[in-house]
Amino acid sequence: MEARRWILAGQVQGVGFRPFVYRLATSLGLHGWVRNCVSEVEVVGLGHPETLQQFAQDLFSKAPQIAEPILVSSASIPPPVCDAFSILPSEAVQGEKVHVPVDYFTCPDCLKELEDPGDRRYQYPFINCTQCGPRYTLIRRLPYDRCNTTMRDFVLCADCQTEYENPGDRRFHAEPVACPVCGPQVRLVVDGQQVADGDNWLGTACGLLKDGKIIAARGIGGYHLLCDAASDEVVARLRKRKNRPHKPLAVMFPSPEETPFHYLSNVVVLSDIAKQQLRSISRPIVLCPQAAGSRELSSLIAPGLDEVGVMLPYSPLHHLLLNAYQGPLVATSGNVSGEPVLTDHVEAEKRLAPIADAFLHHDRPIQRPADDSVIRIIREQPAMIRTGRGKAPSEFTLPFELTEPVLAVGGHMKNTVALAWDNRIVMSPHIGDMGSSRSLSVFNQVVADLQELYQVNPARLLRDAHPGYVTHQWADQQALPVTSLYHHHAHASALFAERSCDDPVLVFTWDGVGFGEDGTLWGGEAFVGQPGCWRRYASFRPFRLPGGEKAGREPWRSAAGLCWEVGWDYMPELADPLLYQAWKSRINAPVTSAAGRLFDAAAALLSLCQAASYEGQGPMLLEALATSAVSGPLLPSTKHQAGHREYDWSPLVPMLLDDSISIGERAAKFHLALENVICDLALRA
Repeated sequence: MEARRWILAGQVQGVGFRPFVYRLATSLGLHGWVRNCVSEVEVVGLGHPETLQQFAQDLFSKAPQIAEPILVSSASIPPPVCDAFSILPSEAVQGEKVHVPVDYFTCPDCLKELEDPGDRRYQYPFINCTQCGPRYTLIRRLPYDRCNTTMRDFVLCADCQTEYENPGDRRFHAEPVACPVCGPQVRLVVDGQQVADGDNWLGTACGLLKDGKIIAARGIGGYHLLCDAASDEVVARLRKRKNRPHKPLAVMFPSPEETPFHYLSNVVVLSDIAKQQLRSISRPIVLCPQAAGSRELSSLIAPGLDEVGVMLPYSPLHHLLLNAYQGPLVATSGNVSGEPVLTDHVEAEKRLAPIADAFLHHDRPIQRPADDSVIRIIREQPAMIRTGRGKAPSEFTLPFELTEPVLAVGGHMKNTVALAWDNRIVMSPHIGDMGSSRSLSVFNQVVADLQELYQVNPARLLRDAHPGYVTHQWADQQALPVTSLYHHHAHASALFAERSCDDPVLVFTWDGVGFGEDGTLWGGEAFVGQPGCWRRYASFRPFRLPGGEKAGREPWRSAAGLCWEVGWDYMPELADPLLYQAWKSRINAPVTSAAGRLFDAAAALLSLCQAASYEGQGPMLLEALATSAVSGPLLPSTKHQAGHREYDWSPLVPMLLDDSISIGERAAKFHLALENVICDLALRA
């Protein structure tokens, strides 16, 4: 008999790892123990050498799907005195070492019980076990014990208590465990009156949806607005009520366990990687190309675009609703556009009353909001568009040690925040645009949450250098040292980190606008170097934006700025006749090199989008419309006196206004012209 100790790190807490180790060890006849130790798990095995070797392999190859064990150490030890395998009490959790688990989808075992009329949790919308269910959105504080979650007021019944205390049960210490007897309940409200509850909510809700009603349904991290995704009339009504005329809407499809893509296969083109992402543990929204000729979705879901955001049910409530409805439902965030998703039932009824015909509430408190994650497949690789439920809080490891804890407070649009200490970074879920009081309130909540959960207080704040950003101003009001960072330096450093580079690199940071080193609005930059040492290597020819920040939502302003810059006689229909004189006099006409404004201008010059109802609308329409072209214009470049190379976009203007070329070909030529810039710069560098 020999004894061995393994120390495992990674995602090994809050994922049912200790019960898994217990069952594995007992099946192999080993003695010893398993216990949580700060951010790691200690496993001690006593048995024959061959059995210990098999045990060590199975710890990784048979680990729960949502676990990600990492071997820290493995060593022989003197045989301990023990006559069985046991789960020992956890060591005290130290704040800086903790890992906060994310929210998980509903596992296959729970789905089987959910659909089994003989099971005591049949059609119970809060079924879960150690392998599934909410985590991040219900944890109040750490350690992750039931008393520290929003489930603490739901006292376990005798049956649930037995499961919770049995190491051989998959619900052993499943903190959100519940059943219809002792757990949260659903209620359906119409016109302020409850019309259904846990006994009959499902049929009533489906009936409302089939009648064309819009339901605000409370999920894991907040409310969704649900309605029939096949009806033009219903989708148009949702858009009108929510004041969201064009922005794409996400769609949720039923997903039978045996044929998970049955309802999706005729609607979108599903690559293998898209299928993997749709069925991954985070169950994100995945942007997929629409199938040619498909008429199963309303044309108003993603008007003018060739992709649609699709998702599969991830909570028991969603599974029940979608399987009963047997068709796709719009599942868009339950919020006022641009703000964080709503979580509180009272606030939801108040703020969503002009939109929703009914409210599907439940009484399990949501500690913090978490919108759905969004992924796009680019060159057969998943690219994160929005980090949310199932992906956040996201953790990264730095290749160095920080000398002090820092809090990065993010940008103005699509804000997230990040807390970093030692060699760890924890990034929050997507918060939203910082242009409303509610966004600022949620921002403050998330900042406080991260510090409380990880028991780390920052000694310094990092902020965007743009003085107009709400987060920039917020940092000024705190009693901490502040470091300002340039917007595009931060972008470049993030790309550097994503690619795990070591040597200096050439990085393209093309976006809307951001405050630059020279006080102008950058956004079409190429840098050479590495984090902390970026040199501006190239940029686009700058031009002045008539109306300044208004250009972000009014692409015609960018089009006017380009044309006036090169002396082209151009006056958009939406322009005030005095605007040209103001631009000429440099009144509210800041200088920018932003590639995003070039895309906006192209969309406007092709009459695709003069005024945008959502950020990026013009460029998205431009991309979707691009057909094919042999080549695009070659943009001339010169060496700027400041040392960087400057590419002149002026050849794009006559090409975009050339009616002898189809709109689709002009859109393609525009993209190809910018590709040429990338290739030319890469060769020069």
